[in-house]
Amino acid sequence: MLWLSLLTAAIAPGMALLVYFYLKDRYDPEPVHMVARMFLFGALLVFPTMVLQRALVLGLGESPVLYSFVYSAGVEEFFKWFVLYFVLYKHAFFDEPYDGIVYSVAVSAGFATVENVFYALLNFVTFSDLLLRALLPVSGHALFGVSMGYHLGRAKFSQQREKRFLLFAICIPILYHGLFDYILLLRTNWMFLIAVFMVFLWVRSLRKVRKANDRSSRRHLHPQEEVKMSTFS
Repeated sequence: MLWLSLLTAAIAPGMALLVYFYLKDRYDPEPVHMVARMFLFGALLVFPTMVLQRALVLGLGESPVLYSFVYSAGVEEFFKWFVLYFVLYKHAFFDEPYDGIVYSVAVSAGFATVENVFYALLNFVTFSDLLLRALLPVSGHALFGVSMGYHLGRAKFSQQREKRFLLFAICIPILYHGLFDYILLLRTNWMFLIAVFMVFLWVRSLRKVRKANDRSSRRHLHPQEEVKMSTFS
């Protein structure tokens, strides 16, 4: 059935991105049940987010800047940060810098997946529409999650600068997300600008992935992994 195919196409990108970043954990993969739980938290965040966004629009009115940096980026990234900080940050499973990235991407992927499903079911979409969303909004959420998770990892294991990195963990994703949405609202040159911006986000995110893995306390337990990485670097 067509609707089932569209539903699968809407779910697949978020799951694929989550698996990709999960497998990037070189030293101590997280329990699948915990990752799934954070994915579910992210999925459930869509509902309070929609309510608050609607209330803000009614109360403050609409403008491209408000929509991009407050209603969309501000509200969505705050809720993600809130869940990660109060549910995960002091959890025993969060014991490596890269764990922040895994769990943050899980929350972001859950949010983006439900958002994508709503879009697919409530609009007359084609598979090309869903492909574009996979490359832009869904990937965007995952990459914002990498930034948030990286700085949460820095905060957790850099106690002298904990507050600074906790602030970075929410402010930088809001900035990236806001710029992303603002570019999409532009009527001229948006395709070129968003392509450049997505390349920037991917390059920066993969660097954060490498840095977070390099800060693992378990690196010395995997000398063969270090040899492999040095061979291909």
